[in-house]
Amino acid sequence: MLRSCWKLREEETEMRSAVQEVALLHLRRYGYRRVTAELKRRGMQVNHKRVARVMREDDLLAVQPKRPVCPTTSREALEVYLNLARRMRLNSVDQLWVADITYIRVQAEFVYLAVILDGYSRKIEGRKLDRTLTSRLAAEALKRAIQLRCPLPGVVHHSNCGFQYTSPEYVAILKLHGMVQSMSWPANPYDNASCESFIKTLKREEIYASKYRDLEDLHSHLEEFIDGYYNQKRLHSALGNQTPEEFEAQTHSKTEAERYSATLRFFTPDSQIDTER
Repeated sequence: MLRSCWKLREEETEMRSAVQEVALLHLRRYGYRRVTAELKRRGMQVNHKRVARVMREDDLLAVQPKRPVCPTTSREALEVYLNLARRMRLNSVDQLWVADITYIRVQAEFVYLAVILDGYSRKIEGRKLDRTLTSRLAAEALKRAIQLRCPLPGVVHHSNCGFQYTSPEYVAILKLHGMVQSMSWPANPYDNASCESFIKTLKREEIYASKYRDLEDLHSHLEEFIDGYYNQKRLHSALGNQTPEEFEAQTHSKTEAERYSATLRFFTPDSQIDTER
């Protein structure tokens, strides 16, 4: 009986130590579900309710800061394109890129971050931080993604219908590299859900939990969070609790045709037609 109680206490201590290690390793960005997933990846048999209890008792629950007031900028879009993203079934990287822009407050000013996310792996491929909300901001993020990925023609580029993505400069870059433009309809931000999810994660786990001296300090933190943490270390439930880089590694074994083919679904009143792009 005493040996059994001692063994249970030893297991509890070991589990608690592992929970603390994972939570602190990820700077309290992980909630109990991701901590549980990480422990299971390490071969531990743990229950998410038990992990949540330990995190609550040890004050290790993920940081949940208050949401600040969001400034708004509204301009008339130049042109709206068909929404292709919701019609796609992806099976590899560089089939669908999703773009978005968010604001970040630094001291007494707002700055803006444009990002390009791969719709299949959720990996951030391009980004640009600047003080002004211009079409060049979005264009620089796109150029960086193209430079890093060198995608084949045919990538579907999805965004909202903001003026940054309908500007002649931005459209020219897309056409130059053979990309197909896709847009969400106005007042339907959830068509852009994967990028919205990243921005929510970025703000909750990094922006709202930190204070920055200036733009350069923010840039340094973003580089560490996106390149060093989000893409390489953070588990994603949508990816089967893998990191974006782990998930992308699975595509290396696919044939060239598989890697660069996605299915578009077109609906008619009486039938559904699938076609390869």
